[in-house]
Amino acid sequence: MFLRAFKWVLPMKPNPKTAIFISVILTPGLLKYNYLFEQTSSEKPCPSEQLHQENAVHHNYLSWIIHNTKTKIWHDSADPSEIDQGLARGIVGVTTNPFLSNLAVSKNRERWAAEINAVLAQNLPEEQKAEALVRIPVTCAAKKLLPVFERTGGVMGQVCAQVNPARAGDRESMLAMARRFHSWAPNIAVKLPATWAGMDVLEDCIAEGITITSTVNFTVPQVLAVGERCRKGVLRARARGIEPGKCFAVIMIGRLDDYLRDVAHDWQAGVSESDIRQAGLAVVKRANRLFQERKYEAVLLIAAQRGDYHLTEIAGGDFVVSLTPPFQEMFVNGQFAHEERIDREVPAGVIERLSQLPEFVRAYEPDGMQPREFITYGVAQKTMAQFAEAGWRLLENLR
Repeated sequence: MFLRAFKWVLPMKPNPKTAIFISVILTPGLLKYNYLFEQTSSEKPCPSEQLHQENAVHHNYLSWIIHNTKTKIWHDSADPSEIDQGLARGIVGVTTNPFLSNLAVSKNRERWAAEINAVLAQNLPEEQKAEALVRIPVTCAAKKLLPVFERTGGVMGQVCAQVNPARAGDRESMLAMARRFHSWAPNIAVKLPATWAGMDVLEDCIAEGITITSTVNFTVPQVLAVGERCRKGVLRARARGIEPGKCFAVIMIGRLDDYLRDVAHDWQAGVSESDIRQAGLAVVKRANRLFQERKYEAVLLIAAQRGDYHLTEIAGGDFVVSLTPPFQEMFVNGQFAHEERIDREVPAGVIERLSQLPEFVRAYEPDGMQPREFITYGVAQKTMAQFAEAGWRLLENLR
């Protein structure tokens, strides 16, 4: 299954942009995805599952998730042909970031030649040029998802557009950018970073009726803060007679695992690779329980998978999971048990061993961090730098 996914990513003659994509997305955690839950990867389907799998169109694992559980599947790519394939499979939303927007613009220079050339001809300042270029793939995707948005009454069908990652602490710039992005299409979800400044802007946007996706989240305290600030925004909007914006709270599940793996190796901690691969799962499961208990208006959005277990072990959760095309392909063609596992606890021994790492405790405990600390969490800085340097900056320099 991995080889099939890998072939999708790596063409016969990779170019520099492809190399960046591989370095950002294909981490060691993904390269070894088969090894976490042996019972999952080696499990043979029961007879009833074999009957289901005979009809690959309707009863592959991805289709089972979409049609038989509360879990909604979004598409993690800005490329129009890939979005078309995702829609055919049943996806109901699209996540993009500056890296994915740049990848789509570079891949579709001929398709969008008129729009791209019109932007370049204006000789805009670099930041404005990047924003104008981001608009091209995002609005294309928004048009494709508009029927889903209308059919679901605006519950699903959103397309994410991320603000300049270099502005993560700049409230005024992010709010102005969010208002502009919101005007592009009725189903835009503006992506804001989960920094203290980002939380302030998030609340203001929800209060104005702007839908937000809070990104660069890796931890329970971050998404709880999103839930609380979203609720405040909703109350403000209703007090003014305004329909509040929707809110999605991303958990970058695989990036947390990657970070904790580095920390564990550096500290020479007594934590196994199997433990590390359950860290993100533990965070998602705990966050999900707390969101259900507190009945937040915000919806969790799980992204940045590194292996099949980042879907199979949380299947059934009442949230969104965004999948790249290679992972969609894996879940269409692979054999996985049709089981809801969101309520299966991560073993206490795993949590105990992971808790040797203060960075895991900060991620797992509801009070592990205060909002002012969010921007200092190690993987947050790494992720924002990647989005800036391998995405936004490349759009600024497009010629």
